[in-house]
Amino acid sequence: MGQQKEMQRFRRLLTIACLALALAACSKDSDQSTESAKSPDWARGRAVYVANCIACHSNDPSMDGPIGPALKGSSRELLEARVLTTTYPPGYKPKRPTKVMPQFPFLKDEIPALTAYLR
Repeated sequence: MGQQKEMQRFRRLLTIACLALALAACSKDSDQSTESAKSPDWARGRAVYVANCIACHSNDPSMDGPIGPALKGSSRELLEARVLTTTYPPGYKPKRPTKVMPQFPFLKDEIPALTAYLR
């Protein structure tokens, strides 16, 4: 019974992720008209965010998502800790008490671009 509930939860998260990706593909970002949007790091960071973060966080990084909080303005130190080890930097107070975020070690080299996008 426990595995069945876990599979249902996984399917719901997968459905949310697919819907979020579909919405992101259909949206027009007003952010692209800013100077930072012309930066290759910003563009790469946006691509990383859309591909890996919007399933739990909002399509708009300044807004809370269905599972994760808003990420706009997150420091590089926070992003490295959360994305790579699911911990928090020393002294950081989490916005939400959940512990559902998985590790994304394959994004280690993308942290600078992600930081540029979320700035």
